[in-house]
Amino acid sequence: MFQMFQAAWRHVPVRICAIAIFFFGFAGAATGPFQSVVAIQELGLSDATYSLVIFIAAVINVSASVLIGILADRLGEFRKPLVAVTLVGILGHGLIYFLASTTAFLIAALVFLPIFGALNSLIFANVRAFSQGLPPAELSRINSAVRATISLSWVLVPGLVGLVLSGASSMLPAYLIALLACCVCLVLFQAFLPPVPRGDISLLPVVRFSASLMRILKPAVLVRIVGVALITSTLHVNAALLPLITVNVAGGTLGDVGIVVGIVAVLEIVFIVFWAHVEPKLGPVLTIGIGTVLYVAYLALLGQCTAPWQVYALSLLSGLGAAAIISLPITYLQSLIPDLAGLGSSLISVNMFLSAGLSALLFGLGTLVSDYSGTALLGGLAGLAGTVLIFTLDGRRQPATA
Repeated sequence: MFQMFQAAWRHVPVRICAIAIFFFGFAGAATGPFQSVVAIQELGLSDATYSLVIFIAAVINVSASVLIGILADRLGEFRKPLVAVTLVGILGHGLIYFLASTTAFLIAALVFLPIFGALNSLIFANVRAFSQGLPPAELSRINSAVRATISLSWVLVPGLVGLVLSGASSMLPAYLIALLACCVCLVLFQAFLPPVPRGDISLLPVVRFSASLMRILKPAVLVRIVGVALITSTLHVNAALLPLITVNVAGGTLGDVGIVVGIVAVLEIVFIVFWAHVEPKLGPVLTIGIGTVLYVAYLALLGQCTAPWQVYALSLLSGLGAAAIISLPITYLQSLIPDLAGLGSSLISVNMFLSAGLSALLFGLGTLVSDYSGTALLGGLAGLAGTVLIFTLDGRRQPATA
């Protein structure tokens, strides 16, 4: 059970990355649940303006992740980009906390924080670079361990921050907490992370910027990204439907929603370990497919819930399927462009962006032509379509590369 954590911990650079991604998640978990409250209630943004801000920020984040990934590949090492992006995060969180104005929030939310979000894919890129030459099973365990670490931060931090600030008149101090978490990342990268991976990455040929971008657009890569995005979109569909079904259909409360989300988050960490043990035996594509089918079954059952206890009862199935979908595609996506760790890892952000967009379309279409139950089924069908697509392409062999 602990093999994946041992695999990550025995390599010093990977260990540093795992600790750093915990504090990266710490920063996001400290501010993410309270960002809308700060923006709308404390700083006076309208609902429409805030919606536009988070959309533009998502576009900037995915663009920054790809461009910074390409830049890191051209540099041949990741420490400098990691330090630079972390400094941007410190500046962004500091702007919001110390200036506490609408202008400062907009600048930070539209420029600095989306760039800081690229740290996620950069850390996975650095892990990939340091893991060159390791057996695929060990690489998968390492990625799962790092992904479980960031999940742990989202389990622990929101409740702690909410508790600390429960009597405060403002949630802005959450950004100070995030700033301090960024400072920990900076110390880790600057003082403890070796500047160059084991030498393999520095021997790679320098690829032109435009040529790197075109690697993503090659049909062999793009169709697989779409397949994974269809699978990942099920998570976003559930995020939209779970509160609505729990409160409006099953007769529960928002408190029930919070408890269920917390239970599933804890179960995800446990089941990430489980899937890391299963994947080397079944292969990445089959394992992703099994996890997706389980999550589709959960969505179908969620749409039939008529009482709060039924939503609670589905937590086990939800956590099992979600753990596969959030952890297993990381290695699969990186393998699509295996010779460029930065660009390959930026596909993680591309997938997150595409899946969020697809889920918005699915939710809009589903609620237009059907009810919440029908929308859940539509989201599940999209996940199954993605599973069929990647299984058809790679079910009997390793993922093709560009």
